[in-house]
Amino acid sequence: MRRISIFGATGSIGQNTIDLIARDPDRYRVVALTGGRNIAQLAADARTLRVQVAVTAHEDLLGDLREALADSGIEVAAGAAALSEAASRPCDWVMSAIVGAAGLAPGLAALEQGATLALANKESLVCAGDLVLRTARDNGARLLPVDSEHSAVFQALAGEDIHAVERIIITASGGAFRDWPLEKLAAATVEQASAHPNWDMGQRITIDSASMFNKALELIETKEYFGVSPDRIEVLVHPESLVHALVGFRDGALLAHVGAPDMRHAIGYALHWPERRELPVERLDLAQVGSLSFRAPEDTRYPALRLARAVMTRGGLAGAAFNGAKERALDGFIAGRIGFTAMAMVVEAVLERFEGRTGLLDAEMTLDNVMETDHLARTWADEAMMKRAG
Repeated sequence: MRRISIFGATGSIGQNTIDLIARDPDRYRVVALTGGRNIAQLAADARTLRVQVAVTAHEDLLGDLREALADSGIEVAAGAAALSEAASRPCDWVMSAIVGAAGLAPGLAALEQGATLALANKESLVCAGDLVLRTARDNGARLLPVDSEHSAVFQALAGEDIHAVERIIITASGGAFRDWPLEKLAAATVEQASAHPNWDMGQRITIDSASMFNKALELIETKEYFGVSPDRIEVLVHPESLVHALVGFRDGALLAHVGAPDMRHAIGYALHWPERRELPVERLDLAQVGSLSFRAPEDTRYPALRLARAVMTRGGLAGAAFNGAKERALDGFIAGRIGFTAMAMVVEAVLERFEGRTGLLDAEMTLDNVMETDHLARTWADEAMMKRAG
């Protein structure tokens, strides 16, 4: 029986992971389950799966979680330290699906005890790619990608020589505003940005899809995970969201991963790897699909991609600065402090401020330095938003 833990269990990735393991309960024993403010869902899943410990990221909700799990025999805990403690418990496979930089420390704790880490938290590699990969290597742990694009690349590379790779193409739906007139983007509302045309995801990642900040993070993640140079990574807008990535080789061949837009494919692949087991996902009828379309992303519509390329070229702690500023700018948009297009402007202003302070981005990549950079980026993003507000 495999011991597994799910971090970020109440989000869409976590819920899809639970859906898969619940179909084969005799195969798994769940050690830890963590979530955010959805205490009712976290407690219900903890009871159903009979977990060892349930953790909420929010210390003010510990009493609610304790009450919801009274008489269950399940341990309860709350806060960042409790997340890392739960991740350090012996386990075979860990789903890392906490949103944002908050997922970095628990992911490192899981790697330090030698677990296989299924990484849906793209921010970990964006903020601290070298640290994450080094921690996995030093502890004999394995890192498996769960983002649909990186899972697709991983699968296309099975049995291939990475040195034969000429380019990696990750696709993007284009989000809610892919066909909007550019002049309307500045006035786009949170509600409009939260309606994805293809995928069923949480609000934050859906808005990141509309701005293409999600794809910007994935560009950086591709560089870190697969070790390819930035000039070999491309993005294509693919409105149908059926081709998740393509790998081009030096002989001119392109290998594409094609499948329905269902995260259970990538989750299931990581869960069962190196096997392929049956999954409850749609089987595509390509005759019914009829055609697939692709187009280059517009620089003026998606400035996040330009910023990501600058971050990849800069290296060091630039990824941590980029992600921290992005997360805070997104907070500002959701709260109505800035407009949709101002998010990229805030992030760019923060990156420029870092470049103006010699040595900040070149500090050693440790967890403390990554988190300090993240904190500073958020502070400066707040200041940039205040300045824009006048």
